[in-house]
Amino acid sequence: MFENYKFTAAERFLRYVQIDTQSDPLSKSSPSTGKQKDLSSLLAGELKQIGLTDAHMDEWGYVYATIPSNSDKNVPVICFCAHVDTAPDCSGTDVKPLVHKNYQGQDIVLPDDSSQILKMADYPYLKTQIGNDIITASGKTLLGSDDKAGVAAIMDLANFLMTNKEVKHGAIKILFTPDEEVGRGTEKVDLKKLGADVAYTLDGGEAGSLEDETFSADAVQVIIQGVSAHPGYAKGKMINALKIAGEILAALPKNRLSPESTEGKRGFIHPVRVDGVAEKCTIDFIIRDFETKGLKKKEDYLRTQIAELMRLYPKASFEYKVTEQYRNMKEVLLLHPQVVDNAKEAIKRAGLKVKTESIRGGTDGSRLSFMGLPCPNLFAGEQAIHSKLEFISIQDMNKAVETMVHLVRIWNERS
Repeated sequence: MFENYKFTAAERFLRYVQIDTQSDPLSKSSPSTGKQKDLSSLLAGELKQIGLTDAHMDEWGYVYATIPSNSDKNVPVICFCAHVDTAPDCSGTDVKPLVHKNYQGQDIVLPDDSSQILKMADYPYLKTQIGNDIITASGKTLLGSDDKAGVAAIMDLANFLMTNKEVKHGAIKILFTPDEEVGRGTEKVDLKKLGADVAYTLDGGEAGSLEDETFSADAVQVIIQGVSAHPGYAKGKMINALKIAGEILAALPKNRLSPESTEGKRGFIHPVRVDGVAEKCTIDFIIRDFETKGLKKKEDYLRTQIAELMRLYPKASFEYKVTEQYRNMKEVLLLHPQVVDNAKEAIKRAGLKVKTESIRGGTDGSRLSFMGLPCPNLFAGEQAIHSKLEFISIQDMNKAVETMVHLVRIWNERS
């Protein structure tokens, strides 16, 4: 089926990563940065060229398109989804992708910053890539495989299915979202217009990985109200909210309940931003746990710790605001076992070993699942994401395309 097909994912990927699509967590606009639309508009145009006549970008930067059914069966409508934005953690401006052909295990020194060295000792997954073609950035930026690898793979899927009409499948929807990296990827999505029954995000790592579980997540904002006074005459009057914030942060556990001290299924309390002046200071936290009830335990613990500390400052006060972010997709996917089972079979047919994993984070699929669209996460090949050492292999991207082709065939077979 793939013997005579020339994959286009890598060629597309090398073009897409050069378009700066970094999102902005402080922006209130939708999308958070207008430059995300540069890629979205390009993708809509390319989908039309491939033959998806309804492809378009809406005012919010979302791209919708349909690969029409060529099956005589009543097949559930599948959506493949990826996000166009890259993370604010590392620059995405002037990305220079480099292809290292026939990788043989050597250290890869990135030319624009020789201190950036990709080593097998640091990234053991490279052991699986001997003989493959590795793509990196040049040393000053991230690469953008999170999630332009997913975008490129889905584009190649569309190209494959429109040029190989003998592969039978139901209607397939394509959705590209902005602002996933800042937690707003589904904020303006129109599921009625999308018209899908199930979905898969293409936003994972190792070839063969299938993620059907995420953290449940809340945000907590603590607002500390101190007492302001002129610093020259502040004795006995000033209560510095910034110093109270420092005490709250210093009192957080050092060896547990933090991202740097947990792994596997253990959640955490993580301060992500401090902002303020002596009179008023705000601390933003993210709370994570694989069990939703575990969130409240952590939130109650943090509130109690702060309340105890604030007793030392009776003239100061604090507010404690909890905002729901997303929930563990597993709660929904357990009700729709076929969605995960079909994905496992597709990975096997692509000649890969299935690696079912839990995400210590969230995806658009978390929110989509709770919006009524069951949505696990498939691999796209991305590695060392959000860093200057980010890398991906062309072969892993092509396997992601193969897996999706098998997946749409399996949904047709089993309908």
